[in-house]
Amino acid sequence: MAGPSEGQERRTIEAVIGQVFTIHLWEDRTRGEQWVPSYNTKALTLVDDQFLRIASNNAVENGQRTFEFQGMLPGAHEILFEKRMGWKFTSEDRRVFLIQVAPVGKG
Repeated sequence: MAGPSEGQERRTIEAVIGQVFTIHLWEDRTRGEQWVPSYNTKALTLVDDQFLRIASNNAVENGQRTFEFQGMLPGAHEILFEKRMGWKFTSEDRRVFLIQVAPVGKG
């Protein structure tokens, strides 16, 4: 997996093997936005993916997307989220999360 682009910050999350951790991102589905995660599936498992719509009328569908992951291997692991639009080949935005997974009893 490629590293973050120059100047891009990584957000660090502390986790423990087997325990769930959560990442929240905003999506505007009215525009066709969707966050797509890339990560090592041996080190991390996606256990839930929910969308909570927050809008003032029926014509708008935007809200908070919640991803729940579980650490499976100790160490430092990266999750790259790319905001995709259905009709574009490139991402609109990128977010990088560095997950520090500790063994059970160490976190």
